[in-house]
Amino acid sequence: MNLNRRTMLTTSAIAVAVVASGGASAAKRRFEVTLSEAEWKKRLSPAQFRTLRQEATDTPFKSPYLNEHRAGIFTCAGCALPVYSSKAKYDSGTGWPSFFQPLPNAIHTETDTLLGFERVEVECRRCGGHLGHVFDDGPAPTGKRYCMNGTALKFVLGKA
Repeated sequence: MNLNRRTMLTTSAIAVAVVASGGASAAKRRFEVTLSEAEWKKRLSPAQFRTLRQEATDTPFKSPYLNEHRAGIFTCAGCALPVYSSKAKYDSGTGWPSFFQPLPNAIHTETDTLLGFERVEVECRRCGGHLGHVFDDGPAPTGKRYCMNGTALKFVLGKA
């Protein structure tokens, strides 16, 4: 792990800005799984609630899924929708679990300008939970890097 002061300060500033935003993007659309804030808080851990419902960002290199290499499926921690296969997971070196493609009909993307520049936010298609962001610097065959928050995911061991 090679973290310098600039990386830590930038990551901290991003996390604070995202938590302070209150997570407004998913609130605009209707989803198959819709719960009240109190119901989400009962269902999720505090860290999962901050990530999935308030668009927080995990601390890099802290996810238990960062080094998960077994065959299986990564699901949304909010509603259990399968979102990524372990077959699409790779080590991006960024400190977050990364995938080069989602499972079919698993995610929704939305432009995010929270930090003053455009990024593409990745949300769970079924519950609108904030999963992470997608970037155009991934490996073949897609060239995409789906950079996910580990707290937004659960891992189901088995056939991928």
